[in-house]
Amino acid sequence: MLKRLLIALVATGLLAACANDHTPESPPELVASTAFREAGPKSLTVYTMVNNRTGSGGHTALKVTGSQTVIFDPAGSFRHARVVERGDVIFGVTPGLEQSYKSAHARSTFHVVSQEIPVTDAQAEQALQLVLNNGAVSAAFCANATTGILTQVDGFENIKRTFYPSNFMEQVAQLPGVKTTRHFENDEGDIIDGVRAAEQAALQ
Repeated sequence: MLKRLLIALVATGLLAACANDHTPESPPELVASTAFREAGPKSLTVYTMVNNRTGSGGHTALKVTGSQTVIFDPAGSFRHARVVERGDVIFGVTPGLEQSYKSAHARSTFHVVSQEIPVTDAQAEQALQLVLNNGAVSAAFCANATTGILTQVDGFENIKRTFYPSNFMEQVAQLPGVKTTRHFENDEGDIIDGVRAAEQAALQ
């Protein structure tokens, strides 16, 4: 089982970049049963995978903490047998799964910038419905799709659409109340580390 999983992950690359996703979507009944609601205040978290050498952004994703917690991973490459995903939305995002997501993208060449934005219940629900209804995104459109969604959320109308993850990250940094953290890992074995982290998350 693990050998087949590793082969599948090697095939998809598990890169910090936007790519076409040919993975079969999870069925609606599995999506419904996997829903997880994170305790605490509502928030939106923008993830940017940043090249450690050039400082450029390689991928953008958005975590929505609302009536359920999901990650909108447009044209993303995070794959695991236990991950429930439909329309580029990852469901059942527990703290453990979130950590495995960041671990899978962070390595010697990339780190993950997390920008958590406090929002109201209404804003969180609005963002949640937008990502659920957006559908799958084409390769290289990750930042464009995410900024397009955020501009439709009340209070975020000043966000400008962009194709560049680093530009989006800079825009988010100007928003009030943003909490920024960076996740670094120095390993070269990103695929194996991502699998191990996801396996651990599945047990939580």
